[in-house]
Amino acid sequence: MTPNAPSATLYLGLDVGTQSTKALLIDTANKIVVARAQHGYGLLAGLPPGHMEQHPDTWIEAVQLVAQQVLRGIDPAQVAGIGVSGQQHGCVVLDAEDRVVRPAKLWCDTSTAAEAQELSRQLGQPVPAGFTASKLLWLRRHEPANWERVRAVLLPHDYVNFRLTGRKTMEAGDASGTGFFAARTRTFDLAAVARIDPRLAAMLPPLLQAGEPAGFLSAAGAQLLSLRPGTPVAAGGGDNMMAAIGSGATRPGVVVVSLGTSGTVFTHSERPVIDPHGLIAPFCSSTGGWLPLLCVMNLTGVAEEVRAAFGLDHEALTAAAAQVAPGCGGLLWLPFLDGERVPDLPTATGTLLGMRHGLLRPGHLYRAALEGTSLNLGWGLDRMRALGIAVGEVRLVGGAAGNALWRQILACVFAVPVVRLAEAEAAALGAALQAAWTVRRLAGESVSADAVAGPFVRIEGAATAPEPQGVAAYRELATRFRGEVGRLHGAR
Repeated sequence: MTPNAPSATLYLGLDVGTQSTKALLIDTANKIVVARAQHGYGLLAGLPPGHMEQHPDTWIEAVQLVAQQVLRGIDPAQVAGIGVSGQQHGCVVLDAEDRVVRPAKLWCDTSTAAEAQELSRQLGQPVPAGFTASKLLWLRRHEPANWERVRAVLLPHDYVNFRLTGRKTMEAGDASGTGFFAARTRTFDLAAVARIDPRLAAMLPPLLQAGEPAGFLSAAGAQLLSLRPGTPVAAGGGDNMMAAIGSGATRPGVVVVSLGTSGTVFTHSERPVIDPHGLIAPFCSSTGGWLPLLCVMNLTGVAEEVRAAFGLDHEALTAAAAQVAPGCGGLLWLPFLDGERVPDLPTATGTLLGMRHGLLRPGHLYRAALEGTSLNLGWGLDRMRALGIAVGEVRLVGGAAGNALWRQILACVFAVPVVRLAEAEAAALGAALQAAWTVRRLAGESVSADAVAGPFVRIEGAATAPEPQGVAAYRELATRFRGEVGRLHGAR
């Protein structure tokens, strides 16, 4: 390890997502974001329906590009640490020479639905198609020659850490989304591992403890980022775990909704929260606690379909939708365009109900998209309440949090005030903050992740309060929504 300058106060946070990689450079002395960058990319083209894949090289190229942008003009000695957030559940497989065997199947890949159902039956617990376990069993079954080459299994953020440090590691937060992890004990579930393949246990890297670094920048990692070898790299975590740090869900009582390609609802817990129906994932946090979480696969992409269909921008569509009353005159969208995780409907398609003359217009369809996705989130939040999680206020992160109409719909669906956080890129911020926490612990400080994150978590503007008439309207619409999902898909 080569120590950086004693006065180094800059931390680099990287968020390797499905649509782009983002970077934030923060200054912990002045409590500000110094620079930010983003580089977009897509999925591999030409795959059959349900197959959603990216090559890990795409992520590494994007990491290098965004790092170059935010570090331009920065003295490398002033960068004290690095943290990496990554899309959860993706499956990166390496051979004996640490080469990628095949492109990574992603969280949104539903081609492994049959394997997920089989594992759920065998293990006696729900294993969604999006989880890593089903992808590994699929690989063993459908690509045996590739499976024979596999010597190491990593998650997306673990692979980025490996490229930066030369060390293969996992941590409990991201690992708890694999489908072969025991959340209560924060250890791998060896019985589940053996069900996939007895060889799998030897392919899994060691687990880090909360606050332990993944390693330090290797010569290759330093060249990739144009930073100094030996710079600490935090354990990192899944994007939801990092967003929890960046949004202040590092203590009980803070409920966060992330509005992105997928939608998530999560909160910090000091104990495991196990949902017997499997709708709320019993994730671990990346700071030592637990992170009960709801994830829906369809969120901003549904509104984006309306935008693409009419060629209007989101601002114009929002203005048109604001003129439409709640309920859209009877138009109801079950928004399962990519299948769905909660409810567990990996092969479902979207359904538009209540179509009548005059309703298939931009404003009506856009509002129906916002309402349908919000009602599905509300269904999950009610499940969290049923498990004993108190909800007094909801914090919103993600790009869509800037849409005032959507905030109002969510406030009414949730029946609590919602607030918008000043920093929308909570995952990249959380990764940088986790790095700061890790470096302070390496220096011998006894400090909590919550204390480190607190100064950076700020509310933007006034809270959006639920309107009594809207709450009543959406309560009635929620009953219809859930009834139609049950009627068409048998889900309850």
